[in-house]
Amino acid sequence: MDKLDLRSRLPLMALIIFTLLAALWSGLLRLGLRWPTLQPTLPVAHGPLMVSGFLGTLIGLERAVALERRWTYIGPLVSALGAVLLIAGVSGWPGPLLITLGSLGLVAVFGVIIRRQTALFTVTMGLGALAWLTGNALWLAERPIYRVVLWWAGFLVLTIVGERLELSRLLRLSRASRTSFVLATGLFLAGLVLTEADLSAGTRLAGAGMAALTVWLFRYDIARRTVRQAGLSRFIAVCLLSGYVWLGVSGLLALRFGGLTAGPRYDAMLHALFLGFVFGMIFGHAPIIFPALLGWPITFRPTFYLHLALLQLSLLLRLAGDLALWSSGRLWGGLLNALVLLLFLGNTAYAALRPAEAQTVQQA
Repeated sequence: MDKLDLRSRLPLMALIIFTLLAALWSGLLRLGLRWPTLQPTLPVAHGPLMVSGFLGTLIGLERAVALERRWTYIGPLVSALGAVLLIAGVSGWPGPLLITLGSLGLVAVFGVIIRRQTALFTVTMGLGALAWLTGNALWLAERPIYRVVLWWAGFLVLTIVGERLELSRLLRLSRASRTSFVLATGLFLAGLVLTEADLSAGTRLAGAGMAALTVWLFRYDIARRTVRQAGLSRFIAVCLLSGYVWLGVSGLLALRFGGLTAGPRYDAMLHALFLGFVFGMIFGHAPIIFPALLGWPITFRPTFYLHLALLQLSLLLRLAGDLALWSSGRLWGGLLNALVLLLFLGNTAYAALRPAEAQTVQQA
């Protein structure tokens, strides 16, 4: 039997949650809070820990569970170990190398997936894995984070829009809608590539691609229909639609400001994407993904709307602080962002440990 049993997956899932907590801690340190640093390089590791250590490993584990082959777990295990080295303060290439090898494993996984089912959505997600590998390779080559982060963003954007394209097949999309998806995705990818020659022009082009993908998602995503339903289906749809707003905000900020390297506007552009868009997706799909990974049923509860609403409010406060150069707003917004993610973990854990009556679950 090639499939890895549940108990063998639990330690890796524990490492993923530990990495998220360390990433939250490092993010608060970057905001200027004078809390214990554990080790001096932790604040610098915030981006790599959140994107590659947490999100990359989580996506790698999800694909490994879906593919049901033991070798597919090597990638997420290696990237998780790389994150542990970053948390421990191991300097130099070991941590980036392990995370790069982990992303190479995900590319190999998508090679198998695309060979089994060659379709626009699998190719899109495969390009996302390739963008993650490219970003990690550049990071390993000691490129600064601001030259790498858009490749990491490409990994998450392409993975998510590829998944949404797969589900939107239920709507029997027309050739014109598929063509517009290809054009928007191509615009975004062209921006990523152009950043290697011209950071500002490439960022603006990628921003235009994100804006175009936002329009496509609002026009064609099945969430427009499922938001009219009830229970979990509506919650997922609300999470997705709010996330698309933040994808558009990030794209417009990229169009407006171009190739930023640091500062409040850089913070606004990135966190609109990574917090608003990406965690909006995670909030919506956690009741489906976590049971598949952990084997524990999670029953939808109306209290899930609490962490979703607080994410929107805290992110609005943070971006208002960033764009108005209001340091207190940025600080409090960032602190509330971290608390919201802890609330999300708590709400999800409570729903798993205290299941209510079974409800009909329909994926949005």
